[in-house]
Amino acid sequence: MADNFECSQAKFSLRSTILCCLLLLAASATSLGQGGPPYYTNDPGTPGNKNWEINFGYMPFLYRGQSISHTPDVDINFGLGDRIQLTYESAWLRVHNPDRPVKYGLEQDQLGVKWRFYDSGEDRMAFSIFPQLSVNNPNHAVRRDITPPGASLILPLEFTKKVGRVHVDLEAGYQFVHLGYDGWLTGLVVGRDLTKKLELDSEFYAAGTWRPSYAQPTFDVGGRYKLHPPLILLFMAGRGFEPARSNQPSFIGYFGIQLLLPPKPFDQE
Repeated sequence: MADNFECSQAKFSLRSTILCCLLLLAASATSLGQGGPPYYTNDPGTPGNKNWEINFGYMPFLYRGQSISHTPDVDINFGLGDRIQLTYESAWLRVHNPDRPVKYGLEQDQLGVKWRFYDSGEDRMAFSIFPQLSVNNPNHAVRRDITPPGASLILPLEFTKKVGRVHVDLEAGYQFVHLGYDGWLTGLVVGRDLTKKLELDSEFYAAGTWRPSYAQPTFDVGGRYKLHPPLILLFMAGRGFEPARSNQPSFIGYFGIQLLLPPKPFDQE
């Protein structure tokens, strides 16, 4: 989900970003994680052969004097075999700036293929790669300054490890940008299941560019609540590490529903 940060990047020391990531990793043994919606960090998990995972979410990004909202964000995933996932994601954007009319437009389409190339078992570790291509739709979103002018390609690596009852998910990658600056992304999610229905997690995520040196680091907490097959409630809320301004968020969030198809009892996943 790096495209959510392209419109709002700010100067931030790469050293400070790495330090925050290490501190969160060190705290993972006691923190209450599994990547994917409602989080920006992805994990190596896939839906399973011929299974669907469909996420519908409302995603607000609030800055000082402006806001961007995904109303809604649609994330569709299909399992091709046990270790491959095909992904499509897009959103209807609402962009509000002071003293200007509210603008609406379709976000870039994001097409991805995840491959979990190493998996040592449920309680051990796994690695995946998840290349994702973002392209503009044939509308006027670029001309109206709603979406970036060019396509981009993300090449991330995902890692997961279960330590006792705690899940640790880490993602890092490079972003090639056409008609823009190449960038990077990194994310960490740590969490655990509190009950058979409720999972709570914390996340650190940052995305930015190399030259010029810009970044937008954020921290959030959230979870998943299993309502009834095939529905899972998704929720997350957080903010930027930097003081709120036009390119650092005072609030980020995800509030939505996940559908797992075909329906089956949660204990059979």
